[in-house]
Amino acid sequence: MTIALARSRYRQAEAVGQPRVEDPHAVIAVTLAELIRAMDVLAAARAASRPAPSDHSTRALTAIYILQSSLDFEQGGDIAMSLFELYEYARLQVLKAGRGEGCDLDAARGAVAEILSAWREIGPAR
Repeated sequence: MTIALARSRYRQAEAVGQPRVEDPHAVIAVTLAELIRAMDVLAAARAASRPAPSDHSTRALTAIYILQSSLDFEQGGDIAMSLFELYEYARLQVLKAGRGEGCDLDAARGAVAEILSAWREIGPAR
């Protein structure tokens, strides 16, 4: 999947009032941040013994799809594969949370937060 397609998918799922993001690097940063936000809502619902809000489960799964499908396995090699596996782990935790099963959203969220931090440090390609 190209960054243009990822940007398009994100726009389809973006929240009302969110600014449009054009820079490919920023698209990934916003997608990671949205994933973290959605996971935070799911974790808060679990902590309060409430059902997982389906709209936040959908947001998290959409963000994960965007992140996984925007990976370039030819140029990214082992790093791309590791990121895919981490996103897959996060996806499984979100699905479990949505079904009310035992899950480890905290670990998945922490891993995604580390990726976002590193992504921000890298900065956009010039």
